[in-house]
Amino acid sequence: MNRTILLAAILMGALAIILGAFGAHGLEKLVPADAVETFEVGVRYQMYHALFLLFLGLWPQGSDKIKKLVLLMVVVGVVLFSFSIYALALNSLTTFDFKTFGFLTPIGGVFLILGWIYLGYHILTQKQLF
Repeated sequence: MNRTILLAAILMGALAIILGAFGAHGLEKLVPADAVETFEVGVRYQMYHALFLLFLGLWPQGSDKIKKLVLLMVVVGVVLFSFSIYALALNSLTTFDFKTFGFLTPIGGVFLILGWIYLGYHILTQKQLF
């Protein structure tokens, strides 16, 4: 399980760097400045959660059941939160109106929060942390 989590963290982090570079160097010519800022919020939260998964994968005390559920919540949260933000920021470049999917952003945020809370609960209730 740790290997899967670490691989997810690495892929999510690498993708955040790629998208961040695109946002910083290519996106500014295509969309307004506020859309670039919005895009960067998605990148930032994706990177935060890549680092969170890195911690989770290196945490020696967590059970596979706990880690699997946290991984699921974080991946679903990042896909719904960050990727909906990417779509909303790039909305002016397409004929499809991604604003109809704007309701996914807060749902993704709830999944991210639940992942943190669930892991925090299990860390607080353990007798030995490391």
